[in-house]
Amino acid sequence: MNEANVIANLLWDAQRQKLPCAPVREYFEGKSEVDQALLAYAVQQVNVQRQVEGGRRIVGRKIGLTSPAVQKQLGVDRPDFGTLLDDMAIVDGEPINTARLLQPKVEAEIALVLERDLDRERHTVADLIDATAYALAAIEVVDSRITGWNIRFVDTVADNASSGLFVLGTQPVGLSKLDLAGMSMRMARGEELVSQGAGAACLGNPLNAARWLADTLVQVGTPLRAGDVVLTGALGPMVAVESGHTYTAWIDGFAPVRAIFS
Repeated sequence: MNEANVIANLLWDAQRQKLPCAPVREYFEGKSEVDQALLAYAVQQVNVQRQVEGGRRIVGRKIGLTSPAVQKQLGVDRPDFGTLLDDMAIVDGEPINTARLLQPKVEAEIALVLERDLDRERHTVADLIDATAYALAAIEVVDSRITGWNIRFVDTVADNASSGLFVLGTQPVGLSKLDLAGMSMRMARGEELVSQGAGAACLGNPLNAARWLADTLVQVGTPLRAGDVVLTGALGPMVAVESGHTYTAWIDGFAPVRAIFS
């Protein structure tokens, strides 16, 4: 069994047994930074492929670690990406059973839905605008198979960028109607404000994050395609989930979006 499969099995078993495991970064020691990243993404792909072979469908990608606040929380200094699958998608207002998750947290962000492929070697912001059908407000429910969220870059990449679920709002808005960098975000647990931020917190502009993702995925041979959902990254600090509460995000230009935890 190769190294990627050994690490992937640890994360797979943690999810299946609902019991977080120790950080996996010890398996990356002694490798160059480039080789560490290559191995971490290989681990991610092993478990994504397992899920696809089990009948799940890839519906897009997520960008992680775009907010300086989130980077500071997790002790990392660069973006990463993960894969979105069909059974991760939750409709605004649909109750979420917290038993599906291990250590959930929520963060508000902008989702882009593509109508054209992004398969050029290097993309411009204009390419991103041209390829986007519309944007949606979203709440990503991040999760970690690593005990206590004790993660570094290779831990979260291997763990599918700490993916869990994602809630999409139901009001599509064209990019021409949005100030993506200047928009503000507020998120509340019930009536209590728990997170706030702005579009500029996401690599200066959510389109910058999307451009980074588009270029990176072309480099690894899996470009973004028409119909893909792209979660562009957190607009403010992520917040630990308390079961039985509703988390509502207000993002300028959109109707509120809710994550309801049963």
